[in-house]
Amino acid sequence: MLRRALTIIATAVLAVTGVIAGTGAPATAAPGCADVQVVFARGTAELAPPVGITGLSFTQALDDRVRGKSVRTSAVNYPASSNFSDRLGIAHNVVDGINDAQRQIRSIARRCPRTDIVLGGYSQGAVVATYAVADRIDIPAKYLRYRAYAPKPLAPEFAKHITAVVLFGTPSPHWIRQVGAPSMKVGAAYRGKTVRYCIAGDNVCDGSRVGGPTPQHVLYSVNGDTIRAADFVARRLR
Repeated sequence: MLRRALTIIATAVLAVTGVIAGTGAPATAAPGCADVQVVFARGTAELAPPVGITGLSFTQALDDRVRGKSVRTSAVNYPASSNFSDRLGIAHNVVDGINDAQRQIRSIARRCPRTDIVLGGYSQGAVVATYAVADRIDIPAKYLRYRAYAPKPLAPEFAKHITAVVLFGTPSPHWIRQVGAPSMKVGAAYRGKTVRYCIAGDNVCDGSRVGGPTPQHVLYSVNGDTIRAADFVARRLR
């Protein structure tokens, strides 16, 4: 059911928005750099590469709101696996995403110090994005033997380069505790820059028990939240 819903929404969004690309007229960025760089992590098993359906809707909405600035988008490179029966495999999957998101942020900040970086994610991708800007990742006691594999926090100097963190359908703290994952909190330097969206009835983010996602979980690309997120980011750009 979820896969069918995603397919229908992907078709609708692609028909309306077209293919995602770095668009908009260049403004103040250094040569070879965009004014705004979105780094987005798609959700579990999303069918629309590279940033998924929600990421596509958000980046198109942002591009529409920042005319006169160049907007570039890059996807977080990670599997976004749906094999939740393999807890260790999912953990590796998320760690891959965190490492890639942090690598991209460091690279963009060093090459293009005047670029506004926007970090975003949907569902499992929101987990990746949250951990990527966490002050620390507290590994549960029963998994302490894997502590060495936990990604390190971003160095403090990168916080000034990240203009906004946008999260859609982030698994709730109750959900995260139930699956035995480390608690999720964006770092102190990012709290005022972060916006979260949870549709009423989305059991992934509304505090419900772990279970198959409700239909509401796949509606962020069409319910207006991606437009609201783009407005939030546009107000924060330098």
